[in-house]
Amino acid sequence: MTTSPTESRAATPTGSTASPSTASAPATTPSAATSSDTISSDTTSPATTDRTTLPSYVGLHPGEPNLMEPELLDNPYTGYGTLREQGPLVRARFIDDSPIWLVTRFDVVREVMRDQRFVNNPTLVPGIGADKDPRARLIELFGIPEDLTPYLADTILTSDPPDHTRLRRLVSRAFTARRIQDLRPRVEQITDALLERLPDHAEDGVVDLVEHFAYPLPITVICELVGIDEEDRTLWRRFGADLASLNPKRIGATMPEMIAHIHEVIDERRAALRDDLLSGLIRAQDDDGGRLSDVEMVTLVLTLVLAGHETTAHLISNGTLALLTHPDQRRLIDEDPALLPRAVHELMRWCGPIQATQLRYAMEDTEVAGVQVRQGEALMFSLVAANHDPRHYTGPERLDLTRQPAGRAEDHVGFGHGMHYCLGASLARQEAEVAYGKLLTRYPDLELALTPEQLEDQERLRQPGAWRLRRLPLKLHARS
Repeated sequence: MTTSPTESRAATPTGSTASPSTASAPATTPSAATSSDTISSDTTSPATTDRTTLPSYVGLHPGEPNLMEPELLDNPYTGYGTLREQGPLVRARFIDDSPIWLVTRFDVVREVMRDQRFVNNPTLVPGIGADKDPRARLIELFGIPEDLTPYLADTILTSDPPDHTRLRRLVSRAFTARRIQDLRPRVEQITDALLERLPDHAEDGVVDLVEHFAYPLPITVICELVGIDEEDRTLWRRFGADLASLNPKRIGATMPEMIAHIHEVIDERRAALRDDLLSGLIRAQDDDGGRLSDVEMVTLVLTLVLAGHETTAHLISNGTLALLTHPDQRRLIDEDPALLPRAVHELMRWCGPIQATQLRYAMEDTEVAGVQVRQGEALMFSLVAANHDPRHYTGPERLDLTRQPAGRAEDHVGFGHGMHYCLGASLARQEAEVAYGKLLTRYPDLELALTPEQLEDQERLRQPGAWRLRRLPLKLHARS
């Protein structure tokens, strides 16, 4: 039986009714594992966790689980599944210990994602205003200089109509179905080149797929699409790793450098325009400066490049691990490669890299699934709970690459829903299709260099809202 991503471990099985508990004694030094090192011992820093120490505030609110609790980080499929069975909306605590409503069930998640009474920008809520913006505490906790706040608060991800509509329209032409299809030969070419070089990176016959394939593929594609020169892509890989680490020292040091770098790239490109998305944004600004501010242009570049490779890289690595540990499902692809588009959807549902969304705020008192949400209260969508909701799926813990009927609109919320649906979803799906198909064809005897249990214990990053591997060591066996 093909079970949930964490069910092969010695962990509480998906579907258990055991309730996630709070920490019995808050720890004092919450050091945390990141993509390459450990976080500082600042007791107020939100971060990943190494399961030996926790933020001091975890466990202070019995009955309101904090997203940093081990039960939710170690086995989110069980932890959030248990919360889902408690109700469609569950009172919880965000990583900074502020109160939130966790939206857990598939139908309710989709319904509220479409509801324009909930906004990304809390300053739109009557009575809040910029001086009471709840995001200011998070920005401070992550060590980001105050003068850089606009680059985080005024982005396409954090905005609402009409600003969101305007920004999305400026970049959407780069992600049309026709444009993405035209990119496919280049995606295949990049994939082939990376696969050809994989053996060169092997040590004692083992290669890290994350480092040498899952990351380089999407970052190359998105950088070419946006217009980031090849010599700068290693720098962007570091930017992404620093921000994803949740390490305040790394983030605080990287943000000014990243913003300055993007300004420099924009200035250089303005002097020599090309046929890329960045040049298109510059032309749009020059034609009508009111359509796009300098800050908005920087944040668009930042968002598109980082979001365009980080999540896709981990979709590729998570999905590869799932296929290697479910040979019956992999065999379906070997026998029918045309199944790959449906397989990508199922892998995004079953082990997608994004398990929760950013917060949204109620513009007014609103009833959601029988629960009264007050004006200004924050909601977070638990994608992992919704994508494994037994009210919507038969056997949701089972990996089934044939689950989604061919030609149907996607039946999961891994890429979101409604007006904030992931702009680059079609590109991510295409890259994953090409990556899985070519990887398994080129290396048909590919196998894990560690057991699944070792991978989960040693290489799984424990971050709230994310499901990522630090490394995926594999043994290569190329087809002659």
